[in-house]
Amino acid sequence: MSGSLAAIVGGAAGAVALVGIVIALICFRLYRRRSVSRTSETGSSDPSQVERQGGIELTFRDTRRFEMEELSQATKNFSDKNLIGEGKFGEVYKGLLHDGMLVAIKKRQGLQSQEFVDEARYLSSIHHRNLVTLLGYCQEQNLQFLIYEYVPNGSVSSHLYGAGQQSKEKLEFKLRLSIALGAATGLAHIHSLSPRLVHKNFKTANVLVDENFIAKVADAGLRNFLGRVDIAGSSSQVAADEIFLAPEVREFRRFSEKSDVYSFGVFLLELLSGKEATEPPTSDSNQNLVEWVQVSEDHRIMSNIIDQKLGSSFTAEGMEEFILLVARCLSPSSERRPSMSYVVMELERILEKELNLTTMMGEGTPTVTLGSQLFKATR
Repeated sequence: MSGSLAAIVGGAAGAVALVGIVIALICFRLYRRRSVSRTSETGSSDPSQVERQGGIELTFRDTRRFEMEELSQATKNFSDKNLIGEGKFGEVYKGLLHDGMLVAIKKRQGLQSQEFVDEARYLSSIHHRNLVTLLGYCQEQNLQFLIYEYVPNGSVSSHLYGAGQQSKEKLEFKLRLSIALGAATGLAHIHSLSPRLVHKNFKTANVLVDENFIAKVADAGLRNFLGRVDIAGSSSQVAADEIFLAPEVREFRRFSEKSDVYSFGVFLLELLSGKEATEPPTSDSNQNLVEWVQVSEDHRIMSNIIDQKLGSSFTAEGMEEFILLVARCLSPSSERRPSMSYVVMELERILEKELNLTTMMGEGTPTVTLGSQLFKATR
């Protein structure tokens, strides 16, 4: 009996000890989690954390919480001279921080909320060569700020058709392919995250280029801050933005990776034509470029809208393949659109072939017959 009692007491003691260990581990993890949260809030420089999600490794660096006083000094009290644009989130200012770093600061009216902080922390943890990095945030005096890296060469739209644009860099076909490939790589990256991130606001104005014309996609996930309500803008700006939205988004507000692909197709169409997609293909047409492409049963007519500034800087083969990719991305059916990973592979292949062919034939060699003859070999 005494032996049985001892065994029972021993077993009970062991169970109590195990429970104690479990409780201690839980408390330790909670403490670590709170510690990390406080560190992120204060913007201290503790080592980064690494988490693997769905085979993609994300580095969680501390999200910097900026003080409004620093942002005011960086923009000369938000001077109009520092105002460089206005988007759905609000006004955008160019700023110079104390450490000499140039930043783009987005500012809007907004009450303080933990959701805003959480979203900023998540988006600032995403780093890629072809994405504009979100550096931090600020919430003070009923104002909200998002602070991004500054990309010096502006948007692709400003180089294609911006008001008074005088691009020093000639956007030849190979450079446009390279820009398209960079933007596609950035989109494919956010689609590869787990959970997947959908851009929801991809357009030509949101593709920026640095001093080396490396493309960086801006505003990824920005609609998550806005919720289901879009900030109003001028009617012309709304029309310009709406044309990048897939049919399922315009009708059902159904965003997905495939709706990003459609938006990317509109971007490719603008790279092809050098025009805004809201413009008509001809002076006597009552359709915009996207409608004109979609209603046509023969995509060979797209050769008629090739940007004349491209001159003879491309091959017939490369242009044909590029046009076919544009048409696939612009399919009204989301199921028929390719994935962004496929788009990346296609652009890589087209660019590599284009580089090889133009190298063999020599720069400036006329290799294209414009108009309906472009696809003559494939009829």
